[in-house]
Amino acid sequence: MPEKKTIERARAAKREGKSASTQAGEFVKDEIDRVRKGEHGVRSAKQAVAIGLSKARQAGVDVKPPPAGSASAKKAGAKRSTARAPSSESRATRSRAATEALRRESTAGASKSAISKQTKTAAAKRSAASRSAAAKKGAETKGAAGRSAAAKKAAQTRAARASHR
Repeated sequence: MPEKKTIERARAAKREGKSASTQAGEFVKDEIDRVRKGEHGVRSAKQAVAIGLSKARQAGVDVKPPPAGSASAKKAGAKRSTARAPSSESRATRSRAATEALRRESTAGASKSAISKQTKTAAAKRSAASRSAAAKKGAETKGAAGRSAAAKKAAQTRAARASHR
């Protein structure tokens, strides 16, 4: 179960008018932090993101359902079938098995390089128009002070990259 702080940050994002994916981002960040602390591991950054999104859905964030054919979509079907199980023992066994399997995995999936690679591949699958629209919407909810800070940070980044060439 996500921490109370995570749920509160997601609610604050909702009050500010941020998108569902931004609200869910709090849960994804929390999951990556848990992996980095060593509470459990993941096979890939994609799995860490999927677990975070799943927790966001459970907490009531209005995130789109997982795409058809994905592991997450299959897992939802598995949950429905266990809901009809005669005893709660099988659910507890399944839950424990999943937790133990994650504990055996590596924490490398939550490394900075793994997360960076995942972010870039996810962005590359989106169209330029989609990315631009998301940036515009993000700028709208940022506020004047936030936009000013972002512009200064962007100018610093450009200057730093120019000096490396």
